[in-house]
Amino acid sequence: MLKIKRVYEQPDKNDGVRMLVDRLWPRGVRKEDAKIDQWMKDIAPSDELRSWFAHRAERWNKFKKLYCQELQTKQNLVQTLRAISKKNTVTLLYAAKDNLRNNAVVLQEYIENKQVEN
Repeated sequence: MLKIKRVYEQPDKNDGVRMLVDRLWPRGVRKEDAKIDQWMKDIAPSDELRSWFAHRAERWNKFKKLYCQELQTKQNLVQTLRAISKKNTVTLLYAAKDNLRNNAVVLQEYIENKQVEN
């Protein structure tokens, strides 16, 4: 099961495995306080895509398309995340202020809609 949550929200016992899926470490979050089980920075959007998107709502649809294209080239990471989420609750953590338009939303959708039986 996959859930998403802002990294700034309080950790909860129902979060399961907490995975940060941003390329950059979130501002103001101390590593020892973050309660992050794994940092999957390589599954995050490229620096170029992240900078271009800049959380501008008018770029959201194009960002989703381009990020999904990037995820096609990261299938080993996608498969790892998918396998963990089949056995455990996984909470994808992100730092963006926009709860509806961020990379964790795209990643969750990508994994849930691209399920492939192994």
